Amino acid sequence: MSKRFFVGVVACVALLAVGSLHAHHSLAGVYDLNKTERATGIVQKFAFTNPHGALHIAIKDKQGEPKVWQLTTGSANVLTNAGVTATGPNRVKNGDEITVTFNPALNGATIGFLRSIVLPDKKEVEFVPN
Repeated sequence: MSKRFFVGVVACVALLAVGSLHAHHSLAGVYDLNKTERATGIVQKFAFTNPHGALHIAIKDKQGEPKVWQLTTGSANVLTNAGVTATGPNRVKNGDEITVTFNPALNGATIGFLRSIVLPDKKEVEFVPN
């Protein structure tokens, strides 16, 4: 019985490890790392989460209509180390007008990978890629 249990545990761990490896992706597979865009918009939501945070920002398109973009960020630790926090003086909150620089999606979707933020006080915070 214990040998069968051990084999079952090993099989489950192996399946979980393979799933985790498959789930992690390269930035180059999703975002155009050779292109950056800069836009100003209104923060809808900023999630300080791990392994990646997410900034939802309404940016006006060429027709002047706001489109909500989801910009992936580094982890909450990367954001904090760069000086952007969920609380405190460099807090980014819903309703803030900020300027962002990001790598756009390869497929044209309204997603990107965040490279810098110009905060409401005009301080620019850059994120160094890992």
